[in-house]
Amino acid sequence: MTAKPSDPRRLYLQIADTLRDLITQPEFVPNGRLPPERALAETLGVSRPSVREALVALELEGLVEIRMGSGVYVCPTPPEPGAAAFSQAELGESLLDIMGARCVIEGAIAGSVAPFCKPKDLKALRGIYSEMVREVRAGRIPVAPDRAFHLAIAQMSGNEVLVRTVASLFDARHSPLSEKLRGHFEDESTWRTTHDEHRAILQALEDHDPIQAQAAMQRHLRHSLERVIAGGQRTGPGVDSP
Repeated sequence: MTAKPSDPRRLYLQIADTLRDLITQPEFVPNGRLPPERALAETLGVSRPSVREALVALELEGLVEIRMGSGVYVCPTPPEPGAAAFSQAELGESLLDIMGARCVIEGAIAGSVAPFCKPKDLKALRGIYSEMVREVRAGRIPVAPDRAFHLAIAQMSGNEVLVRTVASLFDARHSPLSEKLRGHFEDESTWRTTHDEHRAILQALEDHDPIQAQAAMQRHLRHSLERVIAGGQRTGPGVDSP
């Protein structure tokens, strides 16, 4: 049942198509509940994060409902037969792809600017980091200072194309797919774990250490992805029964 590699669309859309067909089979959804996420991934021969993105796409379509800690259920009043599924343009890019691109690009930027960071730029970056900490301690999700932190590092490169690229990738978090994923798995408590990650990036830049700066940035972005899409699998959609 693995999606055909020749299909040019993102993998999560291919998986969503397969699941949409399987959902019509009564034996596949006993009592309206889909098999656990792990079982779906094994059946389809894909990763659990890709299955998770596909399930969120189907939820946006109104076909299933994700109940955190319980499972994924077919909606009692699904979309009208023949209703068109959302396109990739409507849903947004895969968060796996977005964060993968950020790891490569922002990791390289952090490593390249580290030896040349100016004191005034580092002072400004530390101020942004402090604002992020204050927001989290106040129980708020610090999207604005987080964005400013990553853009400030890109701006140290003096390359406006890189700045625009980093901004565009960061802002892709506002696509319907990414917003829904983050709505299920991200809250102010998940941001408390980012303090050390951002501080490590800042420290490496202040030390003018390109290797540690690149490693710290890539580690932070990998962990950010895991918190949203690869983590929480014990309580995420399609939770496996004990």
